[in-house]
Amino acid sequence: MGSIPFAFLLAKWFYGIDIRQHGTGKIGAANVLRVVSKWLAIPVAFFDVGKGALMVWATQLLGMEGIQQVSVGIFAIIGHNWPVLLRFKGGRGILTSLGVVIMLSPWLGLIMLSISYILAPIRQVALGVFLASVSLPFLSWFLGPELGIDERLPITVGLIIISLMAWFKRLFVPRTELSKSISMAELIINRLLFDRDIRDAKTWVQRNLKQ
Repeated sequence: MGSIPFAFLLAKWFYGIDIRQHGTGKIGAANVLRVVSKWLAIPVAFFDVGKGALMVWATQLLGMEGIQQVSVGIFAIIGHNWPVLLRFKGGRGILTSLGVVIMLSPWLGLIMLSISYILAPIRQVALGVFLASVSLPFLSWFLGPELGIDERLPITVGLIIISLMAWFKRLFVPRTELSKSISMAELIINRLLFDRDIRDAKTWVQRNLKQ
């Protein structure tokens, strides 16, 4: 379920383009919104959130415990990040992670969404997502009962793994021509905080137009 690349498929079906060759090159709703259409980005976001939520919901219907629920959610995210249908080159899994978190704890999901988009007015959603990924494990552990989390240990460990996967997807990608002149330390900071190799977002997005 996680491996179904909705952003790639819908962009291909409705506009005849390979979303990987446009904008940031990412396979997700944000890139669809940037280079295709907000009307297409809405169903892409819905499907990406839904496939994570659906899998965890299925485990809950089957009466599985917290460790099983979060494990299934992690595998759904892995499927999105490394989809078989696209030769294991997928997105960052942020919306799919949101779907998983919502089903584990609706309150925690709301917090994740709020933190992620609190910097949207200044176009720093990627930084907001990073802050959310850092915050969620701590919130799960220290405020678990208040957030409706009964099994704090497996859920918190699961959230740590989900955060690490998101950071891994940001950090471990090939260098681009735009970043060959910057230091490794600056590259790591840019990727971890802003999810791009350079600080200039406009140049980063437009790089694919020159290829």
